[in-house]
Amino acid sequence: MKLTYQTEKDDKAQYLYIKGDLIGDEVGPKLVEVVSDAVEEGVKTFVVDLSEVRYISSSGIGLLITMLTKMRNVGGEVYLTSPSDHVKKLLIITKLNNIFTVFDSVEDFKNKD
Repeated sequence: MKLTYQTEKDDKAQYLYIKGDLIGDEVGPKLVEVVSDAVEEGVKTFVVDLSEVRYISSSGIGLLITMLTKMRNVGGEVYLTSPSDHVKKLLIITKLNNIFTVFDSVEDFKNKD
């Protein structure tokens, strides 16, 4: 399934809603660009919503790590929300659940304070 994405912003964070398979195809560099643009705009909190992601390949994992690195290099943070059971298992197997803070939903993130 081809990857599509949308972004939105509020006073807490910039949000990236991904839909499809995160496999690092031609859309991958665009996602990294979204994070780079956010960094340039001074965004410190970036939330990636995975509720519509069915599958993540090793390249997709690399994309998430690249996003996280870009944000942390400027003192920011990337949060993941709404991973499917399959994606949750993948985060645990790769130990990325120890690197990323994961919320059950975007609403949970917004209500965290």
